[in-house]
Amino acid sequence: MRLSNFDLNLLVAFDVLMIERSVTRAAGRLNVTQSAMSASLKRLRQAFDDELLVLHGKTMVPTPHALALAPEVADTIARLRGLISMSGGFDPRTSERRFQIAASDYITTVVIVPLLRKLEREAPSVRFDITLPKDDTSDRLANGEFDLSITPIEFTDPRHPTELLLEERHVVVGWNRNPLLAEPLTLEAFASAGHVAVQIDGRNTFIENTLDQLGLTRRIEVHAPSFIQAPWLLPGTMRLALMHERLALLIGPSLALRVAEPPFAIPNMREMMQYHSTRARDEALRWLRSQLKAIAERAPNNADLLGHASAADEGDG
Repeated sequence: MRLSNFDLNLLVAFDVLMIERSVTRAAGRLNVTQSAMSASLKRLRQAFDDELLVLHGKTMVPTPHALALAPEVADTIARLRGLISMSGGFDPRTSERRFQIAASDYITTVVIVPLLRKLEREAPSVRFDITLPKDDTSDRLANGEFDLSITPIEFTDPRHPTELLLEERHVVVGWNRNPLLAEPLTLEAFASAGHVAVQIDGRNTFIENTLDQLGLTRRIEVHAPSFIQAPWLLPGTMRLALMHERLALLIGPSLALRVAEPPFAIPNMREMMQYHSTRARDEALRWLRSQLKAIAERAPNNADLLGHASAADEGDG
């Protein structure tokens, strides 16, 4: 088949079908009907003169030809998306660009929310679609579905460029009437306390992996599904949580939480911005990264954090 007779949208359908291995799931991913996706698969089979996906039991298994095509198609789609997103003169004051971003609720709360307040005045027509990171985030970044992924450096994809957004400390947080926090926290007190921990889709976070590496264990009494929920589970209890410093500063005062230094050294977490290599010359994306970094650089230091926590203690009596 000649390129002039080939519908390039079929490449997008092929890419999603190879990821999902299901007509139904692929249709949902592309927001089309199942019959429309089946028709796309039929046209793909005709175009490539190959079955591409063969039903085996309840699973669709790719043929060798499909497996050979998959990385080439994914790379082509990413490059086409990068080409389309590039513009000769990006002007945030008038642009209607829509950015697709994968970021945790923590990053959304402490960086993206203040950025959106700023951009409401400076870039009123720019739009954002924010998605929580999942197991397939790296794959979706690789095929160009995301403009930007923000994640700790340990979870970045080595195939694509990264740029430091911020470094973050972790602090111990608990209810300000928790007697364990009335004096400097010891390792014994930390280990004996009940804890709130975060697991996202059953996966460990940076702090859980770090504690494993340090050989430290704690008695976890509550698992929260997101960072933003964890502090709400502390007031009125004797539990503790290890939290991002910026998040503790933002939420702690309103929940009467006290902040303490961990009784052991925790390496700083490095949150990275990652984008597809084909987007390196995307002027709009460069602008967005600079805006995010400017917000992150305005974050208060630890002295500010402890000062805010003390004020919360006094206000609660």
